[in-house]
Amino acid sequence: MYKYLLIVNDIEQQLEQGTFKAGQKLPSIRDLSLRYACNKSTVIRAFTLLESRHLIYSIPQSGYYAVQQRGASHELLENKVFDFSSAAPDPELFPYLDFKHCVDKAFDMYKNELFMYGTPQGLPSLLRLLSKHLANYQVFTKPDHIHITSGVQQALAILALMPFPNKKRGILMEQPSYHLFVRLVESYQLPVHGIRRSPQGDIDLDELEHLFRTEDIKFFYTMPRFQNPLGCSYSEPTKKAIAKLAKRYDVYIVEDDYLADLEHDLKSDPIYTYDSSHVIYLKSYAKILFPGLRVGVAVLPPVLDDVFRTFKKVADIDSPMLSQAALEIYIQSGMFERRKHAIRDAYSKRLQQLHESLHAHKEDSYQVTPLGQSGVYTHIVLPPHLSMPLLLERLHKKQVWIQNLTLNYLPSFEPLPLMNLSITRVSEEHIDRGIRIIANEIKHMIKQGRRK
Repeated sequence: MYKYLLIVNDIEQQLEQGTFKAGQKLPSIRDLSLRYACNKSTVIRAFTLLESRHLIYSIPQSGYYAVQQRGASHELLENKVFDFSSAAPDPELFPYLDFKHCVDKAFDMYKNELFMYGTPQGLPSLLRLLSKHLANYQVFTKPDHIHITSGVQQALAILALMPFPNKKRGILMEQPSYHLFVRLVESYQLPVHGIRRSPQGDIDLDELEHLFRTEDIKFFYTMPRFQNPLGCSYSEPTKKAIAKLAKRYDVYIVEDDYLADLEHDLKSDPIYTYDSSHVIYLKSYAKILFPGLRVGVAVLPPVLDDVFRTFKKVADIDSPMLSQAALEIYIQSGMFERRKHAIRDAYSKRLQQLHESLHAHKEDSYQVTPLGQSGVYTHIVLPPHLSMPLLLERLHKKQVWIQNLTLNYLPSFEPLPLMNLSITRVSEEHIDRGIRIIANEIKHMIKQGRRK
């Protein structure tokens, strides 16, 4: 067993046994690295996994703390925990019987293929289906240029490591950005640059052009639609300008369109639409189905196909055949389309409720971002002097979970005073109560600061 998994299992067991109580500080990274005779990075990896499962939480410059004991009842979680931190799909919205039917049918249809290795590129019949399916997102491509990966995360890892035709090595990413990709480039010690994306979602195109022209950048990683963690989207002129600059300076765009299925605006196209020669289009099926499916799609320019296929084979041979077969049946049967509309409508109602509650409880001390048509994120802009670690700590004690955005930034970038809010794991009827708690804590901390 990997050492980090041993640490995870030991801490999970201690949480279940009550050795660590809710809110209790865990041993330091240094202490655990000595106890388990491992590097500090191994302990950090274990803590990151435990934090992603909401078993512990971190407070910058303080340490890691226990959230709650395992085994808490669903009723306790439903009534007392307000989870605004997670972007994982709501399990209550998932049609288990429909997907179980697809898995059972996949066993029957592909019983021989499931017991053999597939191809690094993916299940051929799924690739042909996706070529038609992706056209619904204005992504027109042939099956030869579609690659199935074990989630978008694997596609990002391959792209970060593989050589590109432009012979460049550096990676440019928005700030803030997807926290696991930030960790990935840091772990591989890859040359990386950042460019600020404003709280309104804007990007300085002049600065982008300067970076493309002067820095050794092989690709720019961006989330044009419903950016994580800001929740905002690029305008059509901005997307066209980015595509034009990429082609002019021979820089590739890695477009992570992870929430494409939640888009209401039929006229909103990806950057890929404006230049497929320099754009790599990534799509996840985890957010509309469930993360355990581990199926991502990478649409590549032809010049990148062979090297991506080689790196994929070395890393993984092939992606899970059962997941691919089940997804094929799920799309082909029309179940996917029904599911997409159902979850999109449910999330839209929650997002609307979130903004209504934010405005209803709003103080002059912080700003609420404009309501987007869809997606799962929004954020509020807090006063710069407010201590974010202290605010998160106080909210945790009141069972309100908020994502710590420090991990979404490169070390060279100062995090903006933002509070990110996701609606996927908070029911519509509990959103208002959670926002009221947040507003009261902000108000309380500001008053305390004025007294001092």
